[in-house]
Amino acid sequence: MIEFRQVSKVFDSGGKKVEALKNIQLSVNKGDIFGVIGFSGAGKSTLIRTVNLLEYPTSGEVIVKGKNLAKLSHNEIREAKKDIGMIFQHFNLINSRNVFHNVAMPLLLSGYNKKAVEDQVYETLRFVGLEEKANNYPDQLSGGQKQRVGIARALVTNPSILLCDEATSALDPETTKSILNLLKRINEEYNITILIITHEMEVIKEICNRVGVMEDGQIIETGSVYEVFAHPKTATTRNFVKSVIRDEVPQSVYQLLKEKDHFSRIFKIEFFGADSGQPTVSKTAKIYNVEINVLFGNITELQGIPFGDLVVELIGDNYEIERAIEYIISQEIEVKEVIEDGSEQRIDIERVVGNALHG
Repeated sequence: MIEFRQVSKVFDSGGKKVEALKNIQLSVNKGDIFGVIGFSGAGKSTLIRTVNLLEYPTSGEVIVKGKNLAKLSHNEIREAKKDIGMIFQHFNLINSRNVFHNVAMPLLLSGYNKKAVEDQVYETLRFVGLEEKANNYPDQLSGGQKQRVGIARALVTNPSILLCDEATSALDPETTKSILNLLKRINEEYNITILIITHEMEVIKEICNRVGVMEDGQIIETGSVYEVFAHPKTATTRNFVKSVIRDEVPQSVYQLLKEKDHFSRIFKIEFFGADSGQPTVSKTAKIYNVEINVLFGNITELQGIPFGDLVVELIGDNYEIERAIEYIISQEIEVKEVIEDGSEQRIDIERVVGNALHG
């Protein structure tokens, strides 16, 4: 549906060349709600604006529904853009026009007749829940209502692609949730492909099925939302994931553990899918001569798949701890050891099994 092929964008800023995009290679499939996340200055807005040629790429190609818009004629570009709706962070409404005329603007500019405009505008306003606000002006609306007007305006031409440029960052949490639910309905009921950029990982978690992570004008990681949340590969992605899924034990807890007079080690046990419902920890405590002190636990659901982790203290002699960890790993559950500074290291399974066998 949308394909970025080695796309770069260079701006001239005070005589200096600034690379906003660097050889972007990325595909958005039909029916996706694809999220692009990154910190301010990562290049997200520039990326999304190349799709409808609000920014022309310096090099490379942006292919939309099989066509490179940059190579089309002026009239062809205008026709192609009718199939691409866009929602903006700050709504971009015309304050001197009421809701009806704000939504109708794309149709009026395209020369639709009066009856067709009325039918399409009122149908779209009904869908976004604002039919009764048709005669209101933007300054009479809440932030969430203004964004719904922006969404209606983007939908009124029946596009197959919807671009969302930080569509919820100016909204409060409750309103954000209602807008995200509306975007999900648009995707499901109209089969519209959505490309959304954001700096909020909660937005990605809530509605996206695939995600790309941007840093310094580059895509540094892509995958399904589940894959990226469960197995982040870069430090930037891990920081974003931690913003919505807390899995760190407070340092005060580590300090209390240091003051205890028994031998123990701390592990993070990660559960995915069906593993999340298994009583593995309680079984381990029954089979092996170890005490298990749960320090922290978290479970969430992404795309219908549960996953989470437990941070536990295993108390006992080192041999029994090694055997217990070997058992947990044998259940195809990932285990990491948490060392004193709070960092994590993978378990050397061959060493653990060897120690468990030979005592």
